[in-house]
Amino acid sequence: MKRKIITTTDGSKTIQIEDWNEQYHSKHGAIQEAQHVFIKEGLIYFLNKCHLESSDRTQDKLHRKVSVDILEIGFGTGLNAFLTLLEADALNIKINYVGAEAYPVSIDEINQLNYVELISAENQTVFNELHKVSWEKEHEIASNFKLQKRQQFFSDITDTNAFDLIYFDAFGARVQPELWSKSIFKAMHNALKPNGILVTYAAIGEVKRNMQALGFTVERLKGPPGKRHMLRATKK
Repeated sequence: MKRKIITTTDGSKTIQIEDWNEQYHSKHGAIQEAQHVFIKEGLIYFLNKCHLESSDRTQDKLHRKVSVDILEIGFGTGLNAFLTLLEADALNIKINYVGAEAYPVSIDEINQLNYVELISAENQTVFNELHKVSWEKEHEIASNFKLQKRQQFFSDITDTNAFDLIYFDAFGARVQPELWSKSIFKAMHNALKPNGILVTYAAIGEVKRNMQALGFTVERLKGPPGKRHMLRATKK
């Protein structure tokens, strides 16, 4: 399928699959969406829920170092991983990050994206490393960030009680409804530790009902710019 690089409303770029009219990130702002859905309502919420209070919120430092196990469904451009790595450094926490992706993005496409330029220009080498390291093995990208990229279909995920947090960033249900099925969310429920959290940009009723049927407690939250709502699900 034909793919092209487009510029989203916040100035950051993403990849568009023209045949589907579907993007890897929101056309209303790739960085804004990732920051809101996965960092603010995912990682930061999880840390606050664990009663880890900041010593100084203006400096984003936590009293004590913690470790968070994260699974990303749709590693894609590496934007969510990059933002999480930077947040780990700012918050003085350790992240063990697994990114699942069936069809890895090409290096040529990665080189056309401008996330580093807009977010943290001094970390170009780190962003490159996220994409250069080999698949299927764990790599220490930074002293507080370990990454394992898995090339696998989401239906093949069989982890059990392994993750504190899941970033569910698959292509939309309009173009790939099978990725939003009850069987996929059953695998996500299994993969989460008790009280683990899943966040996603999606908010359609069928997805919410599928999650609830599996025992998730589901919240509909304010969405990122250009989108009314998003979902956050907690494993009871």
